Amino acid sequence: MNEWIKAVRAAMAQQGITQDQLAERIGKTQGAVGHWLNKRREPSLADINQMLSVLGLPPLGIQSSEHQQNVEMILQPSRSPQKYPVISWVAAGERADSPDNFVPGVADEWLTSTENAGKEGYWLRVKGKSMTSDTPPSFPEKTPILVRPEGFDLVSGKFYIARHKDGETTFKQYIYDAGKEYLMPLNVRDFRPVEMDDEWEIIGRVIDAKIIGL
Repeated sequence: MNEWIKAVRAAMAQQGITQDQLAERIGKTQGAVGHWLNKRREPSLADINQMLSVLGLPPLGIQSSEHQQNVEMILQPSRSPQKYPVISWVAAGERADSPDNFVPGVADEWLTSTENAGKEGYWLRVKGKSMTSDTPPSFPEKTPILVRPEGFDLVSGKFYIARHKDGETTFKQYIYDAGKEYLMPLNVRDFRPVEMDDEWEIIGRVIDAKIIGL
């Protein structure tokens, strides 16, 4: 059995996740996932890594052999889990005002992640329904999201924490299109995009999230 299949099956068993649930989280059918896990069909590397990602497992890489002229998938070394504090949205905004002196302090709750959020990384819990979608990705209300407040790139399509000069702090998808910047909700039925101007600033990139309600 392929190593990735063993890893996926073990994680599903440990987390109590069914094939139906895994399929829903990656936007595929249960039949497709069943074929992959039973080796009846071969998934793409992107599909494999999507399954590994939602289960909190390290992705596969590609390693070529000069002598054998073939390609082999290998598990990348995983990073040891690190603990980060769960803080309030108010504290996240205050942190942006004084990043050099900000210390999350003693939090009531700490969550772990294998993602590197930096020494000042922190978790927030999603507010409202603007980032809830019928299709993946979706971040329902109260979903913990991990924020890297320093040393991140601004990439269109990725998710960020933005703050308005009036003090509003929000979690949105950043989109750059035709020379303009937007903060996009995933729930496009009930919420509208916000065009960014000088009154908005990006204060952190969201690099991880935890599934709740299992």
